[in-house]
Amino acid sequence: MEKIRVGVIGLGWFGEHHIDTYQSIPYAEVTAVCTRRKEHLDSIAAKYKVSKKFTDYKDMLADKDIDVVSVVTHVQDHAKPAVDAIKAGKHVFLEKPMANTVEECDMIMDALKSTDKFFMVGHICRFDTAYALAKEEIAAGNIGRIISIHAKRNLAKWVTESSLNKISALFGDGIHDFDLMLWYTGAKPKSVYAQTANTRPEFKFDDIAWAMFRLDDNSFAIIENIWSLPDNVPYAIDAKMEIVGTEGVIDIDNSGRNYSVLTKKGLSFPQSTYWPKVHNMRRGYLREEMEYFLKCILENRKPDIITPQESRDVVHAMRMAEKSAMENRVIIF
Repeated sequence: MEKIRVGVIGLGWFGEHHIDTYQSIPYAEVTAVCTRRKEHLDSIAAKYKVSKKFTDYKDMLADKDIDVVSVVTHVQDHAKPAVDAIKAGKHVFLEKPMANTVEECDMIMDALKSTDKFFMVGHICRFDTAYALAKEEIAAGNIGRIISIHAKRNLAKWVTESSLNKISALFGDGIHDFDLMLWYTGAKPKSVYAQTANTRPEFKFDDIAWAMFRLDDNSFAIIENIWSLPDNVPYAIDAKMEIVGTEGVIDIDNSGRNYSVLTKKGLSFPQSTYWPKVHNMRRGYLREEMEYFLKCILENRKPDIITPQESRDVVHAMRMAEKSAMENRVIIF
């Protein structure tokens, strides 16, 4: 089988996960990497034995030997490289959120009108077994009509310190769960009331958020994001969801407490589901997500587990929730 040639833009810790994961897929080959930091670029290229390296992503996009581009930059830097990659005739895998603003999402949507290449935003939770099984139960009608969904995705302070000058708790994690809620219901938001707070003023963005949406099917969707749990909580993440229907209930506990390790250094909860490394290969839902996208390319089948419009809509919803919190009022869509 001919390999799909991949270039990765953005070489932070998750950009490295992209490289490592692609290299674990037999029909993918990472041929180029890109970051503005020359010393870091050289280090990553050597570590993963990637021959082509670029400090300017536009030079990478000019390389005709690259089929797919993964954009793993900070969300503020998503739109331009994504649009430029689309215009350069590349397939594009873009990490979530789709972009920093609705206007930037629309720029990407407009660029997609003039290409036959594929594009997908990495909403990884749709590839998580528990969330995907819930979708099947709901689609089969097994819990009736959804009337309420409540989700929380909470993290300890130490986990979020490196993120809060880049993204808020609501936009960083609330987007995961509200995307799932829209996927499950097939509904659109009609109103939202949200409140947020910052318990650590040394950081730019708020680390606590609650948002209550009313959807156009009259269901309720409630999101809780607390990025300021005490550092000694006995888990890495507190992630749960309750989906209440007229004829049944689905409860999901995705807190990652299924695997813990106690050593002289203390208790830890290594990642064992989303991107673990086992037998020197990346496994988990990140790999499944990427394999799905690459198989769509090989089979010339447009990705439909998550669509660009859905990715755009959830960015819009989260920004409306933030507006509600800022203005302390209900926002009507």
